[in-house]
Amino acid sequence: MPLTEPTLHADRLLVLLRQIVGTPHVLVAPHATAPYTKGFRFGSGPVRAVIRPRTLVEFWRAAELCVAAGQIIIVQAANTGLTGGSTPDGDDYDRPVILFNTRRLRGIHLLGGGKQVICLPGTTLHKLETVLARHGREPHSVIGSSCIGASVLGGISNNSGGALVQRGPAYTEMALYGRVTAEGRLELVNHLGVKLDSDPVKALGRLESGALTADEIEWTGAKGHDESYKTHVRDIEADTPARYNQDEKRWFEASGNAGKLIVFAVRVDTFPAEKDTQVFYIGTNSTSTLEKLRRHLLTAHEELPIAGEYMHREAFQVAEAYGRDTVALIRYAGTGVIPRLFALKAWADDFFSKSRFLPSHLTDRIMQKLGRLLPQQIPARMRDFEKRFEHHLMLRVSRRIADDVKTHLAGAISGGEGDWFACTPDEGTRAFLHRFAAAGAAVRYRNVHGDRVGEIVALDVALRRNDENWFEVLPERIASRIETTLYYGHFLCHVMHQDYVLKPGESAEAVEHEMLELLDKRGARYPAEHNLGHLYEAGEALLGHYRDLDPCNCLNPGIGKSTKKRNWKAESI
Repeated sequence: MPLTEPTLHADRLLVLLRQIVGTPHVLVAPHATAPYTKGFRFGSGPVRAVIRPRTLVEFWRAAELCVAAGQIIIVQAANTGLTGGSTPDGDDYDRPVILFNTRRLRGIHLLGGGKQVICLPGTTLHKLETVLARHGREPHSVIGSSCIGASVLGGISNNSGGALVQRGPAYTEMALYGRVTAEGRLELVNHLGVKLDSDPVKALGRLESGALTADEIEWTGAKGHDESYKTHVRDIEADTPARYNQDEKRWFEASGNAGKLIVFAVRVDTFPAEKDTQVFYIGTNSTSTLEKLRRHLLTAHEELPIAGEYMHREAFQVAEAYGRDTVALIRYAGTGVIPRLFALKAWADDFFSKSRFLPSHLTDRIMQKLGRLLPQQIPARMRDFEKRFEHHLMLRVSRRIADDVKTHLAGAISGGEGDWFACTPDEGTRAFLHRFAAAGAAVRYRNVHGDRVGEIVALDVALRRNDENWFEVLPERIASRIETTLYYGHFLCHVMHQDYVLKPGESAEAVEHEMLELLDKRGARYPAEHNLGHLYEAGEALLGHYRDLDPCNCLNPGIGKSTKKRNWKAESI
């Protein structure tokens, strides 16, 4: 019979966990758990402990113990999510919460000369990108639009999309994961395409070693990415979005599980790296001009563009003023330092918040002042376009279609339609980094000016593929309650990120409710790629999917605004 809370006292549970992973890696003090229990943009709550296993076997044994003891488990990697899906949500859980941080569980195993890889839970996209570069290949996603430093498994678990047009949401049918049964027992499920021992400890130890023979690797034809997306996104007359998190076609065990499974490894496809690309920078004051260009780019060539990132002028301005240090940091230090800095910032925020004499968000204020001392990060030609044009598009294509795209731009965007230029390699890099900095700029802006602005509403929206009126025009009853608006997104996929900094005293919940009603009328879906977390409500189909994965509601309960109670009992019970 499984151990339950009465039979395993809290102190005894912590003693056993320390024996498994080591005392330094069982964190219980609030100041020690703070970097893990507060989300990058949203979500926070207390936990009984944060566990940081070093091996897959430690992870299994500690998780098995917590399941047997009737604890809630939340699994987290880099904690870069935007909707609170990998942190606790308040203090109203009906059982103690144990949070597992998997950043120490790093490992990459190349298969087939690098055509596929097996990634362990703590593997970041940055690390995978670095390893694959040596083999002339790259992962499904490269530097993310808003989750710089994110993990590979986090992308799979959330069906994250990213900026690359040809690849669609992160997806695989090959994974090794733990599932908690309705009887409260943790079982290991091996759909990784690797022959492993039936004993979980032996299987996990063997996999982590990486010493796999050719006979142990199976090539079954299971998918390692969404192969149909290239055709799907080209259908510009479809009355549905190209990609969104509640699309049932992209749920498969670990893919889209949102923390309702304990994933130990995933096997994913990799792609030939584009070594010689061209970035075009396009500015216009006409939304119809950009929409005509989007339709042309998706249908005119045998090959799709690599990426097409949109930025509105106001987002450009806020990102320049409040994201300059982010751009500089990535340019000079790389994305690998970002998760560590996030953790350090969370710890410092928690430490300084205890003082009655220091201003709120002290770290943001310090970083902002230091950032203003840095040299300008935006190329001169981009700054000139900011003065001239409201709408900006950064388009990356391969050299194979660069000349054709250049010819089309020369005829389609000229005179009153707008302007464009072919970027140098340095301009192209900085253009995309500036666009990526926009995601955190709204948070910095709000934190620095918290005394004169209100809450943030952050929406992640998938527009219909045939929606020609893609640019949002808010009614005055909503617009009058907003201080600053940031629009940016993955334009060719019609995925938009929309951040609204409200005026003081305005209710984020009320404003968001009215905005979602408008999006419903437009046939948009949400969220597009950041998953539901604790911000968005799951539909019945997705709730059914979560119940199938986690019948006892032991893993990440409350996700999608569902019940947090054991066995999916209604909140009123």
